[in-house]
Parts: sequence; structure tokens; C-alpha cells
Amino acid sequence: MFMKDCKVIDLFCGIGGLAHGFKLEGFDIAGGFDLDNSCKFAFERNNNSNFYSKDVKEITKEDLDFIFDNSKIKILVGCAPCQNFSSYMFKDKEKESNKWTLLYEFSRIIKESKPDIVSMENVAQLLNFKKAPVFEDFILSLKKLGYHVNYEVVKCPEYGIPQNRNRLILLASKLGEIKLIPKTHSKENFVTVNDTIGHLPKINDGEKDKKDAFHYCRKLTPLNKKRIQATPYGGSWNNWDENLKLACHKKASGKSYPSVYGRMVWDKPSPTMTTHCIGYGNGRFGHPEQDRAISLREAALFQTFPINYQFAEDLKMMNTTVIARQIGNAVPVKLGQVVAQSIKEHLIENIKL
Repeated sequence: MFMKDCKVIDLFCGIGGLAHGFKLEGFDIAGGFDLDNSCKFAFERNNNSNFYSKDVKEITKEDLDFIFDNSKIKILVGCAPCQNFSSYMFKDKEKESNKWTLLYEFSRIIKESKPDIVSMENVAQLLNFKKAPVFEDFILSLKKLGYHVNYEVVKCPEYGIPQNRNRLILLASKLGEIKLIPKTHSKENFVTVNDTIGHLPKINDGEKDKKDAFHYCRKLTPLNKKRIQATPYGGSWNNWDENLKLACHKKASGKSYPSVYGRMVWDKPSPTMTTHCIGYGNGRFGHPEQDRAISLREAALFQTFPINYQFAEDLKMMNTTVIARQIGNAVPVKLGQVVAQSIKEHLIENIKL
């Protein structure tokens, strides 16, 4: 089959969420680039691939040619770290001069290495061309190079991902018109919190499940324990007595963060996983019923990592803060599969078998 002639390189690969989606669809993951060496074990172990620790500014055509080797179909994918495109960054004028560097470097690498197919995943704010002309520049560069370009904002629950996450997905191909596969889910059958974590054993804050060390949640402070006990199903800090509220929540500006210290609900997708996804005070990351924040296992499942995905060589020695950051930064594996399936269908339509 043509799949044996395809190789994928993942820029900004992290622990391999995007790459693993491609692997599950039968693609050969030729390599991944990232500056964060803490991601090396998980990326390599789960994707049967090589991790290259190198600044994107230093990646050359020769680097990619060596990794792609003699592949007939070269696929370059990546997600520049989204902190550079957050709503905060749009407001921080001091950082305007270099906040778009990574995406411009992605564009440079495409221009030099000329892969057959490109996919880029990022935050939806990039579509605001007035504030983020870099994306318009990215598209124009691809078109000048002869790529057919398609992009859209994807609502993750519409593809069976149990998480309210909106992401910008771009596909570009030199082989012909390319687009994402049709949506697979609607509100009537979204995958929910209950579908995803409802089967897991109960644990207390600060505990690990005896059969799954990765099903671990942080110990709450005595005050935060009182707070989550005072939080009803689906509620947040708005439901607390005044003596439990933080000073910032008592100000008018604090009312703009209604979901902080919130509990999830069983019959809806989870909120977006972030780098602080196992912190009770960092969002609506409270368990729907148990008096604790979600565990690492639960966060990984919301990001659609398979149950057998290995995040650390030794779970007894794992750094939970680092792993939570890695999980929050990852592209959901299922979203990676959606992109991979779209490219696979495109190849079937445009390559003579």
C-alpha cells in the first residue's frame, strides 16, 4: 500500500500527541523536533521514532532531507507552542516584535524542504488577521509555493474528542485539493466526561490508584479542601460562603472568571486541558463528585491518549508538574487521527495505486 512510501516529521512534537494520531493511522513517524528534552522518552517510546532536540531556528533542509530519506511522500506537521498566540499575548505590546517567530520559521522550513503535504494546528485567534498577520503570511507563502490550502476552526467534540477545545487546523498539499474529513459527532452524541473517566476507581486527593500509579491527583491544602467540599455539582467559587472566597473574587474583575475552582459535569465534554490541568484552582478541573482535582490519568484521557501510552520511564519517579504540562501542551491524539485520516483519504484520491 502507498502508506509505506509516506514519512511524517513533527515539528514542536512535544510528547507526541499529533504524531501518535498519525501512527495509529498507519503512518511512519520519521522523527520529531522539540527543544524540551523532557519529552524525549514519551515521544520515542510511543511512536517508534527519533526525537531531535534542536531550536526550530536551526533546523535546516539537510536535517529534514536526512530524516525523510528517500520517502516518496513527505509530510511535515506541527503545532507551534500556543503560548505565543494566547489572548494575553495579543494584549502584550512589548512582546509583539518576536511573538510570531516560530510560525515564520515553520514557513521557512517548508519553503526550503518542500514537503508534499503540510499540516499546522494552532489556536483559533490566528484567524484575526488584523492582530495576527503572520497566519495570512503563512497562507500566502504556501500558495506561492504551489500548495492547495484549506483551513478551518475545529470544535473538538464534533470529532469525538471529550473536550471543549477549538483549534485551527490547516492542510496544504502539492498533490491537489485537500480538506478535513466530515464531522463525526453532534451535540446528541458528544463524548462526555462520564464516558471518558466515569469508570475509573475513586481516589482521594494526594492518592494514587493501587493498580494505576498514573491515576494520581494532587494533595489539596486544608483551605482548598474546604472549598471543593463547598462546591456543588457543576458549581464553582460563586457558590462559596464569603469566608472561603479569594480577595480577587470579591472584586468586580474577579467575576470574569466564573469557572475557576469549578467542578466538571458528567454529561458534557470536559473544559480545555491546559498545562495546569491537574490544579484545582486553575480552571474547572474539579472532579464532578469526588473532592479533588482531576488526576494525570483523567487529564490524559481527556486528551485522548491511549491507556497504554507511556509518559515516564518510571512512574514512581515521575515529575507530576512536568507531565501535566506535557499533557496540557499536547495535541489531542484523536485530533491527530482526524488530520491523518484526512491526509490518507487525500492520498488515495490523488495517487495512482
